Amino acid sequence: MSAYLVVDTRINNPDRYEEYKRLAKPIAEKFGGVYRVRGGVMDIRQSELWTPTRIVIIEFPDMRSAQAFVDSDEYAPVKAMRLDNADCTLFIVDGG
Repeated sequence: MSAYLVVDTRINNPDRYEEYKRLAKPIAEKFGGVYRVRGGVMDIRQSELWTPTRIVIIEFPDMRSAQAFVDSDEYAPVKAMRLDNADCTLFIVDGG
């Protein structure tokens, strides 16, 4: 069953974040990730619990693959770039 990594990002350093995006994509793809949404225009209809900023959705073959990507040694230094240059909410959800 597919799983989706969902990230809401407020970018604080656009130049460094562009570098993060360039490095993260091939690592996500190595774990079977396919980018489905990458910061497109949003039509927010209700935001009582959460006001999204910039949404990224990556589809993975399953929960284990998404978790392996996020927790991988290969992604760790790239993840640090994201943490240093953006404020984020990240979660993984089953596609069931």
